[in-house]
Amino acid sequence: MGGEGIQLAVEQVVREAEGILRYELRRRGGGPLPRFTAGAHVELEVPGGFRRAYSLCNDPAETNRYVIAVQREAQGRGGSRAMHEQVTAGQALFGSEPRNSFELVDAERFVLIAGGIGVTPLLSMAHKLRQDGRSFALHYCTRDEARTAFRNEIRSPELRERVFVHHDGGDPCRGLNVKALLAEPTKGTHLYCCGPKGLMDAVRAASTQWLPENVHFESFGAAVEVGDAAFEVELASTGQVIPVGAKETLLQALRGHGVTLPSDCEAGSCGTCVTGLLAGEADHRDRYLSKAERRSHVAICPCVSRARCKRLKLDL
Repeated sequence: MGGEGIQLAVEQVVREAEGILRYELRRRGGGPLPRFTAGAHVELEVPGGFRRAYSLCNDPAETNRYVIAVQREAQGRGGSRAMHEQVTAGQALFGSEPRNSFELVDAERFVLIAGGIGVTPLLSMAHKLRQDGRSFALHYCTRDEARTAFRNEIRSPELRERVFVHHDGGDPCRGLNVKALLAEPTKGTHLYCCGPKGLMDAVRAASTQWLPENVHFESFGAAVEVGDAAFEVELASTGQVIPVGAKETLLQALRGHGVTLPSDCEAGSCGTCVTGLLAGEADHRDRYLSKAERRSHVAICPCVSRARCKRLKLDL
């Protein structure tokens, strides 16, 4: 996180839904916080030495608080468990200033699709779009009512006519029909999606007729999924070519071949492992690089990102 950051205090911790806690953070000692834009996140230093990024889900017009929500991940790397088990009201946390790699663009209409905890950045977007008088609809996919966060907020008079909740009971076929929703793209409409890989894969498949620049994704986590393609990386300093298997991360492959690379969060949020990219097109899955950096393909986060081509050339 470097030498810059914000001393924060946990104002309150609220059970938002089954397995999800909401945290209200204020500047320690009082005073306004740095402003943020819809879709932004902050990094927190979590007990246990973890550093994790969390989307801000409150109204960007608020300058007195940051609100985040954390879903407990039993199979995670420990950050969410530390937040749930060790962070309480009154506790001090060190955080970064807000950073945004999932910004709203200027458009006529918006379709927002959220899955589970992925609702957090889209809820902030909903507040902003409502204030600006923009046309939008937020589709929020959850397993059931008990796992639906921010129930009171999305049913408020300001949002209830624009937020549509879809419960699937654990069977995606019973939830939101993204194929039907996205079948006919409308000129001037932008699509934003955040949630688990299954939902994002379904949205990608259903939005192939949309202009690529009108479709935006934000993902959580760094897990390598079955179906990820194998590729190669070439090291510029030696010419060595290292294979990256379908079930391993680029960072794991590099380390397995004796390449030492610093890392921290290993979830694509802190930027510790950022490496120069000299050739090839990356499949950016991080939350650290800016949209411009992603488009230019000049850097890559090896802990989560992969390749959209057969070989990448790294500045190593």
